[in-house]
Amino acid sequence: MAEDMFLFWGSGSPPCWRAMIALEEKGLQGYKNKLLNFEKGEHKQPEVLEVNPRGQLPAFRHGEKKVNESLAICMYLESQFKSRGTKLIPDKAADQALVYQRAFEGLVLQQKLVDLLMYARHVPEEERQETTMKRNMEAASAEAQLWEGHVQEGSCLAGKDFTMADVVVYPVVALMFRLGLSTEKYPKLSQYNDFLKDRPSIKATYPPHWLESPPTSDLLKSL
Repeated sequence: MAEDMFLFWGSGSPPCWRAMIALEEKGLQGYKNKLLNFEKGEHKQPEVLEVNPRGQLPAFRHGEKKVNESLAICMYLESQFKSRGTKLIPDKAADQALVYQRAFEGLVLQQKLVDLLMYARHVPEEERQETTMKRNMEAASAEAQLWEGHVQEGSCLAGKDFTMADVVVYPVVALMFRLGLSTEKYPKLSQYNDFLKDRPSIKATYPPHWLESPPTSDLLKSL
């Protein structure tokens, strides 16, 4: 079962982290894996391209089957191992609707963060446009405020149970706080982050370089 699985991943990447959380929640520990360094371009190596021609992580293989987009990996694992481990997609239609809504909305939150990070990190400071930075910051802020409204105290994103919505969104929220998101301005998101950070699947897959070194950016401090 798990021994037929192989995952290429990168530390601190929310897409990689969510795939690893899903594997843990489904009780699929023991899968083969390889940690790659983004900065060294290791995700563009031939062995990765053979699984994912885009050279993006995560890149996942189960036997002869290849699944690469992180949400697709999570959905595949839940579908193939539905009766194993944590039930990540509930049976009731109303509950399913909320889980799917939050999970897919989570990709929007991630993209707003990516837009902001990529521009700030990869465009030389002398070439940055103030209007672009402002627009990216405002878009990320509006999205974060929306999520602040989604969170209920002492609860997971789609109710009391941990679901696919949390698998998808938690890694993004954790990254945002690592990048300096204000716990005072976003108290509900902060509580959500604290509520789940000690969950076994999250602790077992916590980005290793986060454990080894403190945050090096406070980009979201003013968000």
